[in-house]
Amino acid sequence: MNQLTAIFKLLSDETRLRILVLLYHHDLCVCELSGILDAPQPRISKNLSKFRDQNLVMDMRQEKFVFYTLKKDNLILLHALQNIIDYLDDYPVLVNDLDRLQNLLEDKKYVHRCPTL
Repeated sequence: MNQLTAIFKLLSDETRLRILVLLYHHDLCVCELSGILDAPQPRISKNLSKFRDQNLVMDMRQEKFVFYTLKKDNLILLHALQNIIDYLDDYPVLVNDLDRLQNLLEDKKYVHRCPTL
């Protein structure tokens, strides 16, 4: 039961929810998340550390960047995120975030490094 309540506490914060939806779609570094969400890097990093504490993400260092991946072993979280994504049109902020992610990925200059957004 503790895991369930911890996940819902994480999902209750808009920034954390937005980060999780983005990570559901693609591995990203702090600066990419910061650019997409238009949020300061320290706020993004603090939220990512909460995800690490709950064992929901893993991080991988590539050169000077740390990329975050959503772990696929927490079915409660994955099902919650999938339900949100199934009704994405009800959440314009999330649609905008995913559009910005798509634009980032389609940018010919993007080589999985921190872009200038």
